[in-house]
Amino acid sequence: MENYNQIKEQLDKVRKVLSDAQTLNENNTIKSLYGIKESDDITQKYEVGKTIEDEIEDSEIPKDEYRQSYRISGGILVIHGEKKSDTELTTEEKTIFQETMDEFVSEVSDLANFAPLNLYSNNVEWAGKIVDFDLEFKFTIGESNGIYISGQLIQVDENFLETIGKLQNYYQKFKSKWAKVMASRKKTNVSK
Repeated sequence: MENYNQIKEQLDKVRKVLSDAQTLNENNTIKSLYGIKESDDITQKYEVGKTIEDEIEDSEIPKDEYRQSYRISGGILVIHGEKKSDTELTTEEKTIFQETMDEFVSEVSDLANFAPLNLYSNNVEWAGKIVDFDLEFKFTIGESNGIYISGQLIQVDENFLETIGKLQNYYQKFKSKWAKVMASRKKTNVSK
C-alpha cells in the first residue's frame, strides 16, 4: 500500500509539472500545430473559410491522401480525400461546421475547447475537452461509431451525469448532420 501511495504521489507531481509547462507553452504549442510563426498575425492571415497552410512534413501524410485545413470562426475543419478536388469545402459544409460548434456550446457546455474536426470519405472524427470536468471527448461516425471519453479522477455527481447525458444527446444530432455531409460528398464524387 505504501508503494502505491508513493507512485500515486509521484504521478501527481509529474502531472502538475506537465500542466504548468503546458500552460506556459500553450500558445507556442497551438501555434506550432497550425504552422503559425511568431511574426504571423492570425487575424489578418486567416479569414473565415480560407485555406490554412499546412506545414506538415510530407512523411506524416499518406502518399495516397490529400488533406486541406480550413479555419471557420475559430474552429478547424480538415478534409481528407483521395484527390485534391475531394478536399474542397462547400458553403453548406462551412455552415454545418459552424452550427456544430455553436450547438455544442449551447446544448452541452459553454466551456469547451475543440480539436480540429476531421472529415474523411468514410468517417468523421471530432474531439475536444469540456473544461468544467477536465473531460476529453471524441465523437466518431462511420467506420467506428460512438462517443469516447477520458479523464482523471472525475467526481461523479449530478452535474457530471447531466453533462454526460447532454453529450450523449448531442452526439445523435452530430451524427445525423455529418452522416448527411458524408453521403452528400459520396454522391458528388460518384458524379464527377
